Amino acid sequence: MIRKVSRNERRKKRHLRVRNKVFGTAERPRLNVFRSSKNIYAQLIDDMAGHTLAAASTLDKEIKEKGVNGGTVDAAREVGKLIAKRAADKGFNKVVFDRGGYIYHGRVKALAEGAREGGLDF
Repeated sequence: MIRKVSRNERRKKRHLRVRNKVFGTAERPRLNVFRSSKNIYAQLIDDMAGHTLAAASTLDKEIKEKGVNGGTVDAAREVGKLIAKRAADKGFNKVVFDRGGYIYHGRVKALAEGAREGGLDF
């Protein structure tokens, strides 16, 4: 019997392939993206130490106050701007982008563009 591979399992396999090449350091952390159906999350990660340096999501108070729905492209752009602001506050302006196995399209692309607008360089 042939087992059908789910969309998320294929994404996780792609993500592992990408993670073999993409690595965050203390000087240039990894900007990781996770997308669910209702929200989008971004983290700055130092893989050398295994620490999350900054995080932002559509669940944050700053995003909810703007009144945008969590699962939209506009919300993703706002999360990108917020993670860029938090990165700048911690002294980071260069990052390595990790799309998390997702296609660079839609909300993932909007988050990346929002982060670039906010001043992150990748």
